Amino acid sequence: MASPCELLIDSQDQKLAQHLTSFAYAECRRIEQKYSRYLGGNLIDQINKSKGQSVAIDDETYRLLEFANTCYEISEGLFDITSGVLRKIWKFDGSDNIPTKQQVKAILPKVGWPKVKYNQQNIRLPEGMELDFGGIGKEYAVDNVAKICKEQAPLTSVVVNFGGDIQVTRSRANQQAWLIGIESFKSQLKTQKVLRIYQGGLATSGDAKRYLLKDGIRYGHILNPKTGYPIEDSARSVTVATDHCIQAGLLATLALLQGPNADGFLQQQGVKHWCYR
Repeated sequence: MASPCELLIDSQDQKLAQHLTSFAYAECRRIEQKYSRYLGGNLIDQINKSKGQSVAIDDETYRLLEFANTCYEISEGLFDITSGVLRKIWKFDGSDNIPTKQQVKAILPKVGWPKVKYNQQNIRLPEGMELDFGGIGKEYAVDNVAKICKEQAPLTSVVVNFGGDIQVTRSRANQQAWLIGIESFKSQLKTQKVLRIYQGGLATSGDAKRYLLKDGIRYGHILNPKTGYPIEDSARSVTVATDHCIQAGLLATLALLQGPNADGFLQQQGVKHWCYR
């Protein structure tokens, strides 16, 4: 779930840099160890292997579940953290291996956020279903690390960067902007656009690295949990700038889920955005 944590610090104080980096790495690792679906034995693994039994959760997990529920509601069911199970049939490795209609039909009953029951103490996940915080976890980690940096160095501007999901804690001392490049969806070696950021969050979603290609048709990795198939005619790359990274990440993903209506959706939200097709 988590990406390498990179900090850019507007200070020549090496001790401060080491101090912030240590705190940032610890928080990044804590969240990954707790919520990554790639790790065995952690909380998410316990929930996903619970076979319909109740699993105890803490307040942090409850708040993330509540946020996931909000995402589900405002997206009208398109943002669904139970849809990660679809990865069992969809392997976005650049090949032409498209799952069969029978495979999609067989796995769809294992998708559906309303089937999950939870409260502040426990969660019950139907057997065969899985939770995947990948759609919100990285941005959540960015915001948490940024909050720690702001608490530890309130007068210092810090850029928290987890693989392109970014939070800038405050303006720089010289009032100059941080220059942040949007990676081109056509080439990892090129920059699509360079943005000037003083403070706030930035997130990018797209299919530059995860897709399938068959008979001239490109299938991006953003899946419709209602159909089990990739969203049709979605943007190749969407970048959103808001006050907080987790909000920017959500809006970027929701925009991709809108298919051809991504631009219109983001305009309705009144946020700065860059949409490429």
